[in-house]
Amino acid sequence: MNHWPEYLAEALGLGLFMVAAGVVATALDSPSSPLHSWIASADLRRVLAGLAMGLTAIGLIYSPWGKRSGAHMNPAVTLAFLHLRKIEPRDAAFYIAAQFAGGLVGVLLVAGLFGDAFANMPVSYAATMPGRAGVVAAFVAEFAISFVLLLTILVVAGHPRHSQRAGLVAGLLVALYISVEAPLSGMSMNPARSFASAAPGALWANLWIYFVAPPLGMLSAARVYLALHHSRYGGCAKLVHDPAHRCIHCGHEPAHGSASS
Repeated sequence: MNHWPEYLAEALGLGLFMVAAGVVATALDSPSSPLHSWIASADLRRVLAGLAMGLTAIGLIYSPWGKRSGAHMNPAVTLAFLHLRKIEPRDAAFYIAAQFAGGLVGVLLVAGLFGDAFANMPVSYAATMPGRAGVVAAFVAEFAISFVLLLTILVVAGHPRHSQRAGLVAGLLVALYISVEAPLSGMSMNPARSFASAAPGALWANLWIYFVAPPLGMLSAARVYLALHHSRYGGCAKLVHDPAHRCIHCGHEPAHGSASS
C-alpha cells in the first residue's frame, strides 16, 4: 500500500508548526519587533507564545493532514507508538525521517523570511536551550513533560467516549508547558523540533538533552500505561482517529473510499 501521503502529512505538520513557532518567536522576542516593545513583560510574552502554539498544535492535529497521518509530528511520539506495536517499523522510520525534514524546511523558510531578526539572539532560530537552572534541570523537565503528555494522550485517545478530545488535550498541554516550563528547557519534547532549530545556526550545545529525554519520557509513559491497562492499548497510532480518513496503522478504510487515496 502507498503510504507516502501519510509521510508527507507528517513532514507538512511539523514544518507548519515550526513556521508558526518561528513567526511567533520573532514577533514576540526579537528586539526589532514592535510587539517586543509593546509587551514589556517576558512572562506575558511567553504566555502569549504558549497560547499561539497550543492553538497551532490543535489546528494541525485536527487538520486534514493531521487526520491523515495521526499527527505525531514528533519522533518521540512515533517511537512510543512503535513500542506499543501500533505502527509498523517501516512506517515509523519514514515518519521520523519526514518529521526531521519537514521541521528543518520550516525553520529555513522562516530564516529566509525574517533573516537576522530570527537568526540572531535572543530568538536564535527559536532554538530550545537549557535555562538558568542548568542541564540537569532541563533534562528532568523534558523527561517529565514528555512523560505526562504521552500518558495523557494515551489515556484520552484510548477511551471510547473521549478519544476525539486527545488533540485538544495535547494542544492545551503544549500551551501550558510553554507558559510555565519553557524557562527550564525551552520546552521541546521533540528531537526533530530541536534539531530543526539547532541545525541552521550550528547550535549543537546540549542538543543531546532533546534527543534523549523526550523519547525516554514517552517510552516510560507507554510502559506505565501498559502496566496499568494489562499490557494493552486499545487505540491506534493516531492522536485523533477520523473514520472519514484511511488509517495505515489499524487498516481502516472510509466507507466510500473518499479519503483513502
